[in-house]
Amino acid sequence: MRINFNWLVRFLLLLTFLMATGCSTTPKRSFNDKPPAISEMNDGYVRHALHPFGKQKHTVPVKYKNTVWERLLSLYSLPDIQNERIDRELNWYLRHPAYLARIQQRAEPYLHLILNEIEAKNIPGELALLPVVESAFLPEAYSRSDASGLWQFIPATGRFFGLQQNDWYDGRRDVYASTKAATTFLKQLGETFDGDWYLALASYNFGKGNIRKAIEKNESLNLATDYWSLDIPKETADYVPRLLAIAKIFANVEKYNINLQHIPNKPYCELVDVRSQLDLNKAAELANIPLNEFLKLNPAFNHSSTAPQGPHHLLIPVAKVQSFKQKLAQLPYEERVDMKRYHYETMAQTRHNETHNELQSVSNQHRVKSGETLSSIASSNNTTIQSIRQTNHLTSNSINSGMLLKLPRLQKTADTKQYSAKIAKSKSGFTQIYVVQKGDTFWNIAQKFSVSTNDIAAWNKITVKTTLISGQKLTIKPANQYVQASSAGIRTIKYTVKKGDSLAQISRKFNVSVADLRKWNPPGISNSLIPGKILKVVIEV
Repeated sequence: MRINFNWLVRFLLLLTFLMATGCSTTPKRSFNDKPPAISEMNDGYVRHALHPFGKQKHTVPVKYKNTVWERLLSLYSLPDIQNERIDRELNWYLRHPAYLARIQQRAEPYLHLILNEIEAKNIPGELALLPVVESAFLPEAYSRSDASGLWQFIPATGRFFGLQQNDWYDGRRDVYASTKAATTFLKQLGETFDGDWYLALASYNFGKGNIRKAIEKNESLNLATDYWSLDIPKETADYVPRLLAIAKIFANVEKYNINLQHIPNKPYCELVDVRSQLDLNKAAELANIPLNEFLKLNPAFNHSSTAPQGPHHLLIPVAKVQSFKQKLAQLPYEERVDMKRYHYETMAQTRHNETHNELQSVSNQHRVKSGETLSSIASSNNTTIQSIRQTNHLTSNSINSGMLLKLPRLQKTADTKQYSAKIAKSKSGFTQIYVVQKGDTFWNIAQKFSVSTNDIAAWNKITVKTTLISGQKLTIKPANQYVQASSAGIRTIKYTVKKGDSLAQISRKFNVSVADLRKWNPPGISNSLIPGKILKVVIEV
């Protein structure tokens, strides 16, 4: 058989061209596809593979052998990425060495416990440092979005992961319980995003649904769908780089000339079940540690004892556990709680609940107008932010124009007339006595008299956590004489106007009124709201 060599050559050339074309075509990646081994970023940086993760080998200086830092680095598994967003956050940390020292000191009681859960869940060791980004390792931290604790759970998410929240106890501030919940949540997010921990972390901050939408948006535009390519808010865009930056610093302390606090790789504290209600002051005495140190380990309780219905577990320093258990066993049951104080707190809480029920029973509806905040609506309707949120099942202080709210209202009584009269007198400039009304909180009283909650507490020799009782008398001093004292609870910040901002949006962001924004800034601010302009905003810390 005769072979046509010209035809054969043309056929082979055509086949080679088709194969080359097929190999060079990159299909659009779906949501569940794994990212490529190496891809070129829009900013020119090369992103290393996320799959598979592997243990990274970091050499720890000899002086940090057998410390939590050595253990932490042994659990690192995120790839080392070169990115300008990470560099920016890293440089901020390096310019603030005192902050790096503080977060290490705060982390000491918690790191070993956190690493136990990280290791048990088999998730990247870098995630043990997430409380640096979330709360600066302050278990009492509370955000304007109603997030609380080391891991900054919002109420709904906390409840979903089993963190009880009631009048006596907030599991979001429970170091042990919230750490187990947070690591469980992170592991689930990692699985949801097929092991892409950058997307998992972004969704921890911004919400799983929001990250899915950002991915779908990029897919529709035929753009890359990795974390670094998504169109997301600045807070979330900075969130992952901030974690990677602090992790990088702790992995390269000699390079960055950073000293690590010596924290042995041993448990700092142990969980002890005291089995029934126990006065926290008494517990601190039994553990032989100062009350403030005891509360750093056990910040979840809202009153002076563990909750009547539990939980009754406490974190006790390991060195004190044996002695604590022995003393607790010898303590008569009737001495576990200061009954006088317990009955006072229980009665106060009962009155508070009754007041809330009364508030709920008398309500009307309010259509949110542009520029209004929960604070301004509560003030003009003689109620509280908390009551409005509870009535409408709101998870944060954020509201939108056009939203219909149910408003709990106090009944018109002689007491409310007296309440209004005393508010009017506040402008007179004289020290006065204010009689607490049903539904009052430190916050709404402070708002009415233009003072801080800390001032009210200091003037009356109580704390802001003290439960206010209807009929209780409070000393209120004129605000203009106590500007210095008030400044401890008030912070003035400078906000840089961004493209698309309006006074209404800024007021919602900081939970202040549009009227206040106009009062704090030069006349005509609405007409000169251009990107880059600096606004003065006064918020309560």
